[in-house]
Amino acid sequence: MTQASLAALRGRIRLLERPVSRALGVLPFGLAAMDRVLPEGGLARGALHEVAGGGADEVMAAAATLFVAGILARLEQPVLWCAVGQDLFAPGLACVGLNAARMLHAVAADEKQVLIVMEEALRHAGLAAVVGELSRLPMVASRRLVLAAEKSGVMAVVLHRRREGKPAAQGVTAASTRWCVTPVPSDPLEGPGVGRARWRVELVRCRGGASGAWVMEACDAQGSLGVFADVGDRQVAAA
Repeated sequence: MTQASLAALRGRIRLLERPVSRALGVLPFGLAAMDRVLPEGGLARGALHEVAGGGADEVMAAAATLFVAGILARLEQPVLWCAVGQDLFAPGLACVGLNAARMLHAVAADEKQVLIVMEEALRHAGLAAVVGELSRLPMVASRRLVLAAEKSGVMAVVLHRRREGKPAAQGVTAASTRWCVTPVPSDPLEGPGVGRARWRVELVRCRGGASGAWVMEACDAQGSLGVFADVGDRQVAAA
């Protein structure tokens, strides 16, 4: 990303800003089994969260991406999504409620630039969230993102992606939560095809809360997760 394109992106973000203060607050999942283990009953807005797939292949990465998109779909303001690659599939995100009209997509030259764009964008309270795709998040960089998110009230999400066939590295960071999303088999329908996709959603780490794992129905067209009937509201033991 050039300096000119970065300046243009800043201009677009400023046009979206609204002169209203924002209380930080939380975004509930709307599922008691998950919300009860999170501080204040939901995902902190002005904070940093990490999400990764449960394996090294693209199927796992797709589940994690849709999980993030479902969260963002339930926020109201625009979202900035920054990545090195250009494989973000907008129609897929729209299927879980994140419409392309609400998104700003920034393509960076490398992951160092992804972090620069994220930190800059997090200073603009006109955004609902800033997402950055990274294979590794250094501790110092995570602290800078946390400070920017806390000041503006904008949610920061790092989506861990593998690079050159290697799984993403997840070390110690300042993130409030860390999630792992893994596809699991879905039930077949009575006719041809399969039922709604299912994920194993694991809260690996949570500052001020508890960890846990649940088998869920994947996000619907409004970005909401569901607990399927044969599991109900029960928590699944972590592997």
